[in-house]
Amino acid sequence: MRTTIRAVAASILGLGIAFFAASGFAEVKEVRIAQQFGIGYLPLQMMAEKGLLEKHAKQLGLGDIKVTWSRFGGGAAMNDALLSGNLDFASGGVGPLLTIWDKTKGSLDVKGVAAINSMPLYLVTRNPNVKSIKDFTEQDKIALPAVKVSVQARTLQMAAAQAWGQDQYDRLDKLTVSMKHPDGVAAMLSGQSEITGHLTSPPYQQQLLQDGKMRKVMSSYDVLGGKSTFNTVWTTSKFRKDNPKTYQAFVAALKEAMEIINKDKAAATDVFMKQTNSKLDPEFVRKIVMDDENEFTMTPRNTMKYAEFMHKVEALRNRPKSWKDYFFPEVHNLSGG
Repeated sequence: MRTTIRAVAASILGLGIAFFAASGFAEVKEVRIAQQFGIGYLPLQMMAEKGLLEKHAKQLGLGDIKVTWSRFGGGAAMNDALLSGNLDFASGGVGPLLTIWDKTKGSLDVKGVAAINSMPLYLVTRNPNVKSIKDFTEQDKIALPAVKVSVQARTLQMAAAQAWGQDQYDRLDKLTVSMKHPDGVAAMLSGQSEITGHLTSPPYQQQLLQDGKMRKVMSSYDVLGGKSTFNTVWTTSKFRKDNPKTYQAFVAALKEAMEIINKDKAAATDVFMKQTNSKLDPEFVRKIVMDDENEFTMTPRNTMKYAEFMHKVEALRNRPKSWKDYFFPEVHNLSGG
């Protein structure tokens, strides 16, 4: 009799646990997502504006979830938040993604969820004597999001290696200064700052070039030999494993955000203006969003060139064989690079 009671109790408990998991109660009820500054984050801004993650989570049986959005000035700080458990999804340039993939390989195993765009990064100067990167001197300072580790910093190092040779890849590092994009723009436009160069992104680079005293020195597309990923989204393998439906909802939400943007880029501009409280001219921003140079896509492009360079200069211990090594399987069907 006691054996029967124990068996019945075990069955009830098993059913309860199964129901608990199937109902989605075992997964997180709050998802914390971080983005940075600029038009490159429009897919995430679209997700926030339309409540797409909440929508897809509900469709997958997770019920109502809370989505908390935050904004960081650079990928390095975002990675710290992810590793400390204060963030679920981080976003930023290819450099920070590769850095945290390498750092956590075999432990938290952070990988990319998807790319969120392909965009060129311009190095802009207000120094009339600078026509190429070889013209920068000790009197110049170049603003970028994070010295040595941001995608802008890595792009500048790659350009230096091309200009002076591989052993001189860090030649311009001593001229770089960590600065948020808006602060870098303000410093350049003031004309009073020590900042004479800014390696930035849309819309900040276009904003600078509206000033007749500014000129473009180089584009990341020139350095990488074509269109390349600027921003990606990443998370830990643990989060993906422990919250499979939430992860699935995130990927579906991001895909829908891309579809909405690419269906009507003019209308998508209004979402950027609203989400960022931008004071820029809407038509100025619309022109940037609709520029053929800028694409909103989940497909990684030219990321392996960053990976190979970073491994060569010993910024990565692990050398990936393919871009698929540092992106989760959900995007492996894409023709990435």
